[in-house]
Amino acid sequence: MADQEAPAPSQPQAAPAEADPAPDPAPDPQPQPPAAAAAAAEAQPAPSGPEEAEAPPAAPPAPKKKSKEGAPGAPVNLKMDDVNNDSVTLTWDAPENVGPSGLDGYVVEYCKDGTTDWVAANNKPFLSTRYVIRNLTSGDKLHIRVASVKGDGISDPAVLEQPVLVREILEHPKIRLPRHLRELYMKIVGEVVNLMIPFRGKPKPQVTWTKDGQPLDPKRVSVRNSEKDSIFFIRGAQRADSGKYEMTVKILDELEDKAIINLQVVEKPGPPENLKLLDVWGFNVALEWSPPKDNGNAELKGYTVQKADMKTKQWFTVLEHYNRTSCTVSDLIIGNTYSFRVFSENPCGLSEKPAVTKDVAQIKKSVTVCKSQKYSSRDFSEPPKFTQPLTDRTTTRGYSTQLVCSVRGFPMPKVIWMKNQMEIRENPKYLAITNQGVCSLEIRKPSPFDGGVYTCKAVNPFGEASVDCKLNVTVPE
Repeated sequence: MADQEAPAPSQPQAAPAEADPAPDPAPDPQPQPPAAAAAAAEAQPAPSGPEEAEAPPAAPPAPKKKSKEGAPGAPVNLKMDDVNNDSVTLTWDAPENVGPSGLDGYVVEYCKDGTTDWVAANNKPFLSTRYVIRNLTSGDKLHIRVASVKGDGISDPAVLEQPVLVREILEHPKIRLPRHLRELYMKIVGEVVNLMIPFRGKPKPQVTWTKDGQPLDPKRVSVRNSEKDSIFFIRGAQRADSGKYEMTVKILDELEDKAIINLQVVEKPGPPENLKLLDVWGFNVALEWSPPKDNGNAELKGYTVQKADMKTKQWFTVLEHYNRTSCTVSDLIIGNTYSFRVFSENPCGLSEKPAVTKDVAQIKKSVTVCKSQKYSSRDFSEPPKFTQPLTDRTTTRGYSTQLVCSVRGFPMPKVIWMKNQMEIRENPKYLAITNQGVCSLEIRKPSPFDGGVYTCKAVNPFGEASVDCKLNVTVPE
């Protein structure tokens, strides 16, 4: 298996690796790399007699290994994910060429800068693309490589471009407070409060919580801290749990970050006090009340005023989200009797019980005297008169047509239709309709025989009038 060389110009290059000493029934002068021995299951170990190539003290060349025939591709995008005083975390991506049967896994090796002793970090191949090399010595500078294993084949290794210095990286603490917790955080009495607050910092920060500057009561609040977040938990919130909770993450007693969560536990308010019916006039009623004694640990959003007719005793809302403590209810029905009630409202909802007026409001009828006046009737009688005459029409055989005119007169005149001066009586071919003075005669599917002069005659006791038109029925060629 051939190794890639580290490209960083300022870093030394590793020398060829030592082979693990082991007995071998077949003599072989070439040493076998430990990664290959770990990859091949039930394979014979490499021959004993480790050989160490001579290398410059400052920059040992990268070890070279020969890949067996049919070896998989090398891992890609190898990088260091994390480092501390005794471990290094690596991540990489699977090779593009893994074959139809997939990989058996990966092997990880490392050696100290300035040496050629490559050490296998894992005894057996593994399939994860993330690995933590543990039990390292703080201050060591390590070259690290990862190779793919498939059967007896092992790929060229992927090598970290820069050697890794094993030490804890100092990272200033930072609390990542979620956006919804940056303002007033409100919960209802009895609900669960379960908050996860992520943070960053290296080495692992010390996390502390206080409420209004005092330590938390472990009987009320549970806190569980990990390396990356803190979980704040209250099983059943009570109004006494309201307050300012301060979270502090500290490193080395010098670096710290703080975040404040303003928790408010609320419940429904009490009913308004001293609801009174002040006055009744016309169809209006004046009401007045006082704010509730208990606002539910939250600012009131207003009041809801309702009325009920004593006949039906059904409640109807008159005002919602009303912010004053007095109001006028109008548009009441004269002669009816009403009762009124008022609810308080906060972010948790309306109060469980309303305040109800002790007295009822009776909307009395006012006495009115009607003086009759002499009425002079007007005579609207007039003889029939056509305001819209008939017009001559031409239609095609088989296509229904309609003759329309309009007439006025009082009393309403009787309308008579005639064809060629002959009255049209009950005939299914004709349909005569008179509506609000509009007279129409529908001729259904006319034939040339139906052509001629049509007359509409209107008669009432004061006279008569008539209009004529000519209908022509054509035969299509």
